[in-house]
Amino acid sequence: MTEYQNLPNDPAMLLSFVNTQLRDNYPSFSEFVAAFHVDADAITEKLKMIDYEYDETQNQFV
Repeated sequence: MTEYQNLPNDPAMLLSFVNTQLRDNYPSFSEFVAAFHVDADAITEKLKMIDYEYDETQNQFV
């Protein structure tokens, strides 16, 4: 299991990082959150600031 405490702070960089990880490595956002030991709500709220929300069917923030 990967532990990654330093996710990008900038919302646009975070979006790119998370979506790349979801596309390449994780079949769901919940699996990404568990693997990286991060707060799902914090990520979701930060990405809402730039009008992105998680789409379960696409497994991406869109």
